Amino acid sequence: MIATRPVIPGFHPDPSICHVDGTFYLVNSSFEYAPGVPIFTSTDLVSWTQIGNVLTTADQLDGVNVRPSGGIYAPTLRHHGGLFWMITTNVTNGPGQILTTAEDPAGPWSEPMRIPEAVGIDPDLAWDEDGRCWLSWSGEQPVAQHGILQAQLDTDTGSLLTDPVVIWRGTGGQYPEGPHLYEHDGNWYLVIAEGGTERGHAVTVARATSPNGPFSASPSNPFLTARGTDWPTQNIGHADLVELADGTWAAVFLGVRPHGSTPGWHVLGRETFATRVAWTSGWPRLGDAIEPAEDAIVTESLGADLPVSFVSPTNDPQTLLVRDHGSWQLRGPQGTFVGRRQEHLFTVTTARIGAGGGLEVRVDPRNRLTIEVGPVSIRAVARIGDVAIDLGEALGSQDALVELRTEPSDGPQGTPECGPDTIVARFFDGSGWRELGRLDGRYLSTEVAGGFTGRIVGVTVVQGDVAISEFTYTGSDSFEKLPPQTIESEIRR
Repeated sequence: MIATRPVIPGFHPDPSICHVDGTFYLVNSSFEYAPGVPIFTSTDLVSWTQIGNVLTTADQLDGVNVRPSGGIYAPTLRHHGGLFWMITTNVTNGPGQILTTAEDPAGPWSEPMRIPEAVGIDPDLAWDEDGRCWLSWSGEQPVAQHGILQAQLDTDTGSLLTDPVVIWRGTGGQYPEGPHLYEHDGNWYLVIAEGGTERGHAVTVARATSPNGPFSASPSNPFLTARGTDWPTQNIGHADLVELADGTWAAVFLGVRPHGSTPGWHVLGRETFATRVAWTSGWPRLGDAIEPAEDAIVTESLGADLPVSFVSPTNDPQTLLVRDHGSWQLRGPQGTFVGRRQEHLFTVTTARIGAGGGLEVRVDPRNRLTIEVGPVSIRAVARIGDVAIDLGEALGSQDALVELRTEPSDGPQGTPECGPDTIVARFFDGSGWRELGRLDGRYLSTEVAGGFTGRIVGVTVVQGDVAISEFTYTGSDSFEKLPPQTIESEIRR
């Protein structure tokens, strides 16, 4: 059975993993958000800690902040010759791939080397026993190059030493992509994603006696998929395998957790799941699920330093949300946003915000719900594509305590009105919580907003510089475990 709980929840797609001296390292794609390519570490494949981001400078992220779901696509992380190697595609600043290295995975990482001849997405690196580096990636145009392309790479110059050739086109699913190449027991295995990253997503595998092929498909394909099932984890694909210290293997892969009525709605984006892998008759097979304990509660607050999880689609969040005389100042033009991924099915996010600011949950700038704090009033506004909706307004203070919380759907279970959740906007008026309005969570789902990301919750500029004196995110996959309201002593301090 596929894992039902992710090891890295929320918008953390396209995982790639490597294993070095008993420690695992993992990266995800980050799209338009800066800093780019979050990197995590673990010793057990279950509990993961973010230790930084790979792409942190303006040069490393050149051109990323252009459009929703642009920017940094699926990376590959490897360790070879005493260095960590990360290769990825910046789709809004091409052509080709970018490659960076580091001695310490926490950084600093080198300025990226561009590989302009490798046109496409989802690059992978593998070294053979002769020390040659093979670059594999998903080809785009022309049609003759649709499939998985490969060439030998000069890692000193970024030049291709051989002409790109198609080594496998997959088993017939659309969008063969996300290749990863491994050597095991004298054979080379090519693992790819097929079917698109929606309900038809799958992982397939082929093998050859050389890293260049010819590759033959496994008779048991697909290796991983949830298509056609009623499993709670869907859209499974884009896997990366890793060998453990004891010689056994595991895989990380992306999936989503849809909720609500048909066709199901996912709001957290594509998340990272994990599973054991068993080798049977020379082929990898699905093993036992790797997943954390149920119903963990996570709390993250703004303290003396900006958490490593905070991102912005505008610029480096460290330059936008700045600590100044004991409080935080959000600086930038209207629409400037800094936040963190919604990682849980149910969350409570509370912030104390000065006039001109807002607390916001968004998929992108055109699909969001904002509590705006004005000089004398507070209002909740939703934007769904081209439609703006005033959810409610009330008199309120300039230093307002506001809250966005997600609750189980308002719609009757099993009916077409049942969405994934309900988003409630409210504020504290000195004596109690007052609701401004609520929004069906379907409107802030990937199925409505589109794209490759997920919900982000954070603070935004409505007008002028904004004082942020508090910000706390609390999340759980069990609604009953969330606090019914912020503790009164905390509210009144």
